[in-house]
Amino acid sequence: MSHPIAFRNIDHIVLRVADIDRAIAFWRDVLGCVLERELSEFGLYQMRAGQALIDLVPVDSKLGAMGGAAPSREGHNMDHVCLRVEPWDEAAIAAHLMAQGVDVPESGRRYGADGFGPSIYITDPDGNTVELKGPPE
Repeated sequence: MSHPIAFRNIDHIVLRVADIDRAIAFWRDVLGCVLERELSEFGLYQMRAGQALIDLVPVDSKLGAMGGAAPSREGHNMDHVCLRVEPWDEAAIAAHLMAQGVDVPESGRRYGADGFGPSIYITDPDGNTVELKGPPE
């Protein structure tokens, strides 16, 4: 008997952020997401990342205030989000990130939904960890 819940991929994640303009600039200008939908009266800004959405919610907005204290270097709202990147050109990705002022540690071989492959961990302006994951080996 199959399970009634069958996952396909990540639909969206929600990040509470301290500075919405800074967050949008990072996800748009550094990582190439597109601001798809904005409901500023509620405090919801939805960035398109391939097939998924990344919802940015300012901590001082109606939605953001429901989450408690703001994220910081000592306290996070999540561990990390992993975004699949194809095609994978590690040198070009690293050069782009460094040109944007993003610290790029060494990449590693890590296991993901489709098996082992290359990945790079970076940090957004609010201290959230973002894993950029290449295709499986």
